[in-house]
Amino acid sequence: MRWLVLILLLLPQLARAQNVATLVADSVTLSADDRLIASGNVVAFFDGTRLRASQIIYDRSADRLIITGPITLQDAAGDVLTADSGDLDPRLENGILLGARIVLDQQLQLAANQIDRRDGRYLQLYRSTASSCRVCGTRAPLWEIRAEKVTHDTVEQQLYFENATFLVRGLPLFWLPAMRLPDPTQDRATGFLIPRQRSTSQLGTGIKLPYFITLGDHADVTLSPYVSAQTRTLELDLRRAFASGSLALRGAVSDDTLQDDLRSYLFANGTFRLPDNYQLQFNVETVSDKAYLLDYDYDDKDRLESGLSLVRVTDTSLNELRFSYFQTLREVETNASLPPVIGEVRREARMLPGFGGVLSYATSIDTAYRPDTTDGSAGRDVTRTGGRADWRRDWILPGGFVATAQTGLRGDIYQVRDDSAYPGTDLRLVPSGLVTLRWPLARQGTVRHLIEPTLTLSWAEVHGASPPNEDSTRSEFDPANLFDRSRFTGQDAVETGTQLAAGLTWTRVGPAGGASSLTFGRVFRNRTQPDFTPSSGLDGTDSDWLVSGQYTTAGGLLIELRGLFDDDIETTRTDGRARWSNERFAVGATYIWQGRDQAENRFDTISEWTLDSGYQLTETLRMSADARYNVAADRPVQAGLGFTWQNECVTLAVSASRRYTASTSVDPTTTFGLVGSLSGFSAGRSAKGPAAQCRQ
Repeated sequence: MRWLVLILLLLPQLARAQNVATLVADSVTLSADDRLIASGNVVAFFDGTRLRASQIIYDRSADRLIITGPITLQDAAGDVLTADSGDLDPRLENGILLGARIVLDQQLQLAANQIDRRDGRYLQLYRSTASSCRVCGTRAPLWEIRAEKVTHDTVEQQLYFENATFLVRGLPLFWLPAMRLPDPTQDRATGFLIPRQRSTSQLGTGIKLPYFITLGDHADVTLSPYVSAQTRTLELDLRRAFASGSLALRGAVSDDTLQDDLRSYLFANGTFRLPDNYQLQFNVETVSDKAYLLDYDYDDKDRLESGLSLVRVTDTSLNELRFSYFQTLREVETNASLPPVIGEVRREARMLPGFGGVLSYATSIDTAYRPDTTDGSAGRDVTRTGGRADWRRDWILPGGFVATAQTGLRGDIYQVRDDSAYPGTDLRLVPSGLVTLRWPLARQGTVRHLIEPTLTLSWAEVHGASPPNEDSTRSEFDPANLFDRSRFTGQDAVETGTQLAAGLTWTRVGPAGGASSLTFGRVFRNRTQPDFTPSSGLDGTDSDWLVSGQYTTAGGLLIELRGLFDDDIETTRTDGRARWSNERFAVGATYIWQGRDQAENRFDTISEWTLDSGYQLTETLRMSADARYNVAADRPVQAGLGFTWQNECVTLAVSASRRYTASTSVDPTTTFGLVGSLSGFSAGRSAKGPAAQCRQ
């Protein structure tokens, strides 16, 4: 028969603290010498800690628990301690356990001849062994740390090793008189992170040794010295959380043999919530020279943007203030040609008038500034002040037709400085109208089909100024803007005249979850549009034919294609991507083709393949590979290969990459990397791999 005893009745100290300890056992007796003896399937509970044992003797005079094993002690955090025998106080906070083993967070095992438990916080392990590797019989684990003494601070979540030796398969590799490591439950603590080895053809073989520093509960910084024969670099990564936002900063400074001067970069960004639903965002991107980011593999950007924005979005309005500064890293581009400084203020709103439809209106001011004062495009500054109003309404007509009507008026005042080709101040008015007719035709069944032919007739005319085109120099023709009135990306250029956009979209959904879609269409105009570039597919009176399709399967296959073709079925621009994955294999590929176009500063044809893949060779070994190949130039651009080996206690990653591109500021580079970590400590914690198999 099971017995339930409240130790509270026997422990005055616990009664005063109002903490109840509970003991459950098959048999409970009270001896003549005032001892409580619990035997058989004994379980004791106190303050979230559970103790299981074969027998527990409570000596009231000594206020001690004498425990006979096997003993299993599990605390509130889930850590498990096993032992052969023990002598503890009734609170399970102080005492001695013999022949004990601890499992922390189901990852790290610590075994010791003796464990002393002190103040409910410290565990002191003598002649201890620590490892997260599976132990098979008498065979030594893959790695282990043997120490004369290990102290586990359960409050600070730290492990302190004294006279420690690191062994691999029983072979000692190095000895340390003392060291500190975080336990597996630690989220963040000051200390060294995983070292990283990096070897490049430009900077030689080096090592990065990151050191993580906590700055309270809401901030931290990582300092990473990077040293090789060719460079002395200090990297910095700072994070700070606020009640209303966050700030992140990363950067580096280098003294290397590639250039005489110090080299550096800084990327920073922040987001903050302000009163009245406003949001403040900023970012800073700056670098000392064009090659620095690629030389150190920090980023592959070829344009940097620093900016500040203040935005407020509601259900019916948008208020935005934005400033941007651009820095180009391209060899054939200068900052003045961008232009480098852009500012914009705008407000948009919509309302539902009593006569139906949706009425939207907007006002805005934007400016493009170049520090140069040279007459012409190199020094031109442009400021536009404008407003627009649009009305739109939809109808469902007999026969299932869906009609849309839209009309609008836009007015802009342009001020141009440092360019005598344009008047200093000029006014432009743009009235417009649009009518769209769609006829959705659906077929239901095991396989569902939807066919939607669409026609859009639109018109716009410019009265007044012909300003310089600063914000609409690049345009893409795709299914998203096939039926738009204008396909320019900004405000400066306008599609004028009458145009008809005709297209058809077909969608199929299969019974197993697969789906496919196809869109094709074209735009017909009564006049040419000079602001469209030849490779955009939109120049001339008639656009190129747009063909776009997508195919997906429940098995993880995705194929997307888009092409622009002229009347002779010659390609203007095409791109596509494919992706497929299963439990062991994943591969993705993209392809792009663009013809020469001097208007877009593209003097050679672009034809490139990009490949990215990964394959799980075994349960513990994974391979990844990526490549980029310039088909037009018949040469590789970059390639990479990596292997990651991971089991329950070790992760080892090796990689090699080659960047073939070269310019006056960037040389081809080969890079090798090596990273290893031990599972079971917070600094190296990652997804656990499969456990090693024990063989007879």
